[in-house]
Amino acid sequence: MLEIKNLHAKVDGNEILRGVNLTVKPGEIHAIMGPNGSGKSTLSYVLSGKEDYEITEGSITYNGEDMLELGPDERAAAGMFLAFQYPIEIPGVATMTFLKTALNAQRKARGLEEMPTPEFMKLVREKAADLNVTPEMLRRPLNVGFSGGEKKRAEILQMSLLEPTLCILDETDSGLDIDALRIVSEGVNKLRSPERSMIVITHYQRLLDHIVPDVVHVLSKGRIVKTGGKELALELEKNGYADFVDEKAA
Repeated sequence: MLEIKNLHAKVDGNEILRGVNLTVKPGEIHAIMGPNGSGKSTLSYVLSGKEDYEITEGSITYNGEDMLELGPDERAAAGMFLAFQYPIEIPGVATMTFLKTALNAQRKARGLEEMPTPEFMKLVREKAADLNVTPEMLRRPLNVGFSGGEKKRAEILQMSLLEPTLCILDETDSGLDIDALRIVSEGVNKLRSPERSMIVITHYQRLLDHIVPDVVHVLSKGRIVKTGGKELALELEKNGYADFVDEKAA
């Protein structure tokens, strides 16, 4: 599904990614862990096509298509979704309006008709209830005045509606208390399927107690330096990253 080969990327002239290699198969969940400044968020932004990130070498192929030739909207239409560490606020745009616009934009890009309003409203209500997203939240401007947990729940609701085939979760656990973490994780787990893959970026083992990965990678100094099973996350929680930061890339 996703094939990253020898990926190098710069931000403001500084090389952050220094040869990332990663293969994600359909249905797999990969966790990427690493110290601050290792390139985790940069990798997520590069995958989603965020501007200001210069790719100097390497390739990203998704379902056989060269992603580096596509813009962010085209990547989203192809099935990619990025859940941000800090979801942005959009004053003046109701959450419900934003969700409907995003869904119908993707449907149009995929050659589908817009979803009728009654059908859309029913779908949103069903999915929102699972994530404790209240009708009042849906009427409010997107993320404006939302708590950290509310922002993350609203973002997972968006992911649930768009039904991407590759979900990239950039430190989704950041700023969440235990209850919010559980609700968000349950929402993510309901999206697990043989056709949908996920890349979960996190500092902490606690998220992986809820969203159990198939593979865990350690990213350090812009390279994947260690790959293992879910037990690797427990090892990192116990011993930290000191044993890996100087290892050569796998």
